[in-house]
Amino acid sequence: MAARCSASWASTPRASTDDADAGGLAPITVQLLLNALALGMAYALVALGFVLALNAAGAVNFAHGDLVVLGGALAVFVGLSTGLPSVLLLPLVALALAGAGMVAARIAILPLANRPPEATFVATIALAALIEQSLTLAMGGAPLSAPPLAGTGSFEVAGLVLGRQPLAIVVVGGVLVAATWLLLERTQTGRRMRAVAADRHMARAVGIPVGRIVMLSFALAGALAGIAGFLLGHQFLVAPTQGAGHMLKAYIAVALGGWGSLPGALLGALAIGLFETFVSARFGDVWASAALYVCVLAVLALRPQGLLGEPVGRRA
Repeated sequence: MAARCSASWASTPRASTDDADAGGLAPITVQLLLNALALGMAYALVALGFVLALNAAGAVNFAHGDLVVLGGALAVFVGLSTGLPSVLLLPLVALALAGAGMVAARIAILPLANRPPEATFVATIALAALIEQSLTLAMGGAPLSAPPLAGTGSFEVAGLVLGRQPLAIVVVGGVLVAATWLLLERTQTGRRMRAVAADRHMARAVGIPVGRIVMLSFALAGALAGIAGFLLGHQFLVAPTQGAGHMLKAYIAVALGGWGSLPGALLGALAIGLFETFVSARFGDVWASAALYVCVLAVLALRPQGLLGEPVGRRA
């Protein structure tokens, strides 16, 4: 998935290298930056949902990447069958995947709350396999294209040619990230979600309905995953086997930013998008993937807790 993402958005500017020598470097750089931000913002939505589910359940939801694919597939099927405009299709996908997230919590998380974490791992891996195989049967294994959110092509602003879909991803992703932050930091519900993430036993002792908060967290995580799948589904297509790639990017973003940190996940995801796009445009997709993993190892060797994480000894 990493190679496909960086290749698709980096290929057009890279093909225009001759124009850059004639004074077109600035427009190329701006377009690359927009593409990088769009890729990073899509990764950020995946990573934020991953962290929300992680904090709520206290264990990794290995089906999260497949929920991203499910969101893209739903956008494909509903878009083709109904012809709904993308402005209506987006909230529909979000609501459907919020429901899917709640189902995941109900069948693979809450019943195993008092079991060892390994039980949750196995249950969510089984759920991921179920989603992947179901999508393989429904799609025939062939990649499909989701409808564009803001139309195809590009438009010109002050002499700069900007792609409609990357710009739409940046705008929608930014709004959703801001809304998630406001929910968690400025509302009573958000404070309860953070309390459950910090200590679910203490949260239950002070009267917080932990089960409902876990369900809400998984609904929000599923909605973010579905929207990310929809946004990525036009530019990079939707294939049933992409779930593992989405999970890998979420893992890397969370590890870079700090395990369990929402701001860290956002920072890590944006860093991945910028790194992949610019390195791929300069050196190619294979070098971009290899260099990304080398950089991740270097960051974790120097700062194991991640960029915004706290040292283990300082945690409560």
